[in-house]
Amino acid sequence: MTDEFRRKAKNFLLLDIETVAGYASYDQLPERMQKLWDKKATVLRKGDESVSNEEYFYDRSAIYAEFGKIVCIAFGAFYWDENNEIAFKVRSFSGDDEVKLLLEFKALIEKYPAEQLILCAHNGREFDFPFLCRRMLILGIEIPKALQITGKKPWEILHQDTMDLWKFGDYKSYTSLDLLAAVFDIPGSKNEMSGDQVTRVYYEENDLAKICRYCREDVVVLAQLYLKMHSFQPVRADNITRVE
Repeated sequence: MTDEFRRKAKNFLLLDIETVAGYASYDQLPERMQKLWDKKATVLRKGDESVSNEEYFYDRSAIYAEFGKIVCIAFGAFYWDENNEIAFKVRSFSGDDEVKLLLEFKALIEKYPAEQLILCAHNGREFDFPFLCRRMLILGIEIPKALQITGKKPWEILHQDTMDLWKFGDYKSYTSLDLLAAVFDIPGSKNEMSGDQVTRVYYEENDLAKICRYCREDVVVLAQLYLKMHSFQPVRADNITRVE
């Protein structure tokens, strides 16, 4: 590890969010929102009539901040143990009360100097960071300075994104965290479930703990991938701490 990385690690948080449809079914959407979803879904489906707007809402609305909600935020940080070996600790905030969840996360990141905090996620620039900001605005929560990017110059935005790092300036395609984990021979996080099952597990299985385990494991994978992409050795399995 370089001295620069050790210094950066003090104000470095890796994170992942899990989102679900904002309502258990299309029928529960307010009428005004139903009409707006119908309009959006018609465009997204591109003429495909095999799936109804109602089914499409359950399957796809979780990825849109206007129609979905956050149920879990997992985050982790690097540190060095008593033997001076790199270690990693991951925990999560979760709950049905999204306002409470977001306020907990806001309080966490505001403990760090806003001008020094580096937030890292996979596809974070396109999904995690804007989703967090949009949900905070919708729910009347002031966006913490570390997440605010309006008016900032590119070099003033400290966010890191492992998908951006992998693109090397190529904007043609999306590369999943799971695929990169396989490429770099990192144990995956899809043992219990996958991302497209989160809404079903939340509403049908009522198993938020399962979602949180999955979310925390994604952050572990993210941490190991970040190290690999910077030519560092991964954290040993017994130096990873998971907090329920």
